[in-house]
Amino acid sequence: MSFGRAGGRPRSDGFPVVAHGDPCPCGSGARFDGCCAPVLRGEPAATAERLMRSRYTAFVVGDDRHLVATWHPGTRPDSVDLDPRLRWTGLAIVATDAGREGDRRGRVEFRASWRDGGTTGVLHETSRFVFQSDRWWYLDGDLV
Repeated sequence: MSFGRAGGRPRSDGFPVVAHGDPCPCGSGARFDGCCAPVLRGEPAATAERLMRSRYTAFVVGDDRHLVATWHPGTRPDSVDLDPRLRWTGLAIVATDAGREGDRRGRVEFRASWRDGGTTGVLHETSRFVFQSDRWWYLDGDLV
């Protein structure tokens, strides 16, 4: 569900805080303020991959509001409950299929590493996205 390395200071709810000048948790190599932060604040993602990266970052920092707001209304659950003990530790994009500007649909295959106490694992998923109402939406995903 979420991936990447979050920077530094814990929040009172247990999720890490990422400062604007920190590397973005999504692993893009860009600073947080020039990568996922604008999308988390509500700026539409230009591609399905950018939306997927912002959703990963939302899992990292505990932004359930963003996860709900970017989930397609036809497939979205009533709520999203995030566990601050689950730490997402890295994101790797495996493949993308469409999902660029001008496309109507896209798929993003990724691997997201996580840690929960002494247990580690990898979530490997192919997520589906749709472009409607001038923005990308997460539809659903299949575990690989």
